[in-house]
Amino acid sequence: MREKKLKNIFTSGAISAQFIAESILKHQSNTKIGAHSIFLGQVRADQIGEEQVTGINYTAYEEMALEKMYGIREAVFAKYALSCMHVHHSLGLVPAGEVCLFIFTSSAHRKAAMEACDELVERIKAELPIWGKEILTNESHQWKENK
Repeated sequence: MREKKLKNIFTSGAISAQFIAESILKHQSNTKIGAHSIFLGQVRADQIGEEQVTGINYTAYEEMALEKMYGIREAVFAKYALSCMHVHHSLGLVPAGEVCLFIFTSSAHRKAAMEACDELVERIKAELPIWGKEILTNESHQWKENK
């Protein structure tokens, strides 16, 4: 039985374009990979009444989130023929227009990479104890609801 290793998926603040590009570049040497699927979640500047969202402040029950993510990761690897999977979620304030969720799956063929990426997005939003407080232009806030 292999050792259970929890990967830290959390990044402080926004996830930079440079980090995303470097993650992609690291996979060029693996010539068994034929497909990558990438999901980038970006903070929207939604209009809420008279105010606009200027950013989202993310918090999490980190220990539980990492435990749950381990289970999700194992299930998705077992279901799809993936070469690798990377998940990064922001904690703290992420301004509107910036990336707060980066999911990157790779496999020999596109269908597995795409389906795994989609399932990861849905399961992360539904199952992980991560909350977003939308910060509005008047400095008030409201808790974000996943739809």
